[in-house]
Amino acid sequence: MPKKEVTDSGYGSEENYESLQDNEIEAFVKYPLFHAEQKKAFKNNPFIVQNLFYNKEKDYFVCPMGQHMENVRTTKRKSESGYISTVTFYEAKNCTNCPLESLCHKAKGNRRIEVNHKLNEHRKKARELLTSEEGLLHRSRRPIEPEAVFGQTKANKHYYRLRHFGLDMITMDFAIFSIAFNIEKMWNKDQKTKKIAKKQVKSHSIFLLIIFFTKSSAQNLKIHRNKVTTLNAA
Repeated sequence: MPKKEVTDSGYGSEENYESLQDNEIEAFVKYPLFHAEQKKAFKNNPFIVQNLFYNKEKDYFVCPMGQHMENVRTTKRKSESGYISTVTFYEAKNCTNCPLESLCHKAKGNRRIEVNHKLNEHRKKARELLTSEEGLLHRSRRPIEPEAVFGQTKANKHYYRLRHFGLDMITMDFAIFSIAFNIEKMWNKDQKTKKIAKKQVKSHSIFLLIIFFTKSSAQNLKIHRNKVTTLNAA
């Protein structure tokens, strides 16, 4: 059974998607524009980069006026962690006197867009997973299961920051807290189970008493009827 990762949009970066893919983990990971893409306003906006037609074979985009936006240059970007991503710039040849220019872009000169093709491929795969039946299930459970723990950790346990420095010490710090947190959850669950069991026993006892009194009343009524029948016969 393949491993799965379910997180919010804060983790929807190219670096994280690549890491999950390399480790053969299915990425049910949102990205910043995921929810916006589901809205009609986004889908029906022809000026958004995501909605522009892209010719993959000849590597160019088409603007709303039908003009080709050609590949003008490619550059590398390095994240704080050292991950290097590739970004490609596309530019329209002539936006002068275009009737849609004011709606299309606000920059001076021709419109230029930047595209990370690898990230877009990862987002496409993530979108397919997130909108699947399994993805909808994970999305409904994610805000309930982990978010509640985060709230408990910060608000109720006042665990706002780690108490130590260094990876080993931080791992120990959080591991001890997690163990204590889970033991408390187990204890609370055990107490809840006991309370439910007591209620069930109590309810069962009441049920038995009702049956007993019902049977007794029925027997008494039967005896009374027999007596009346005997007296009438006499």
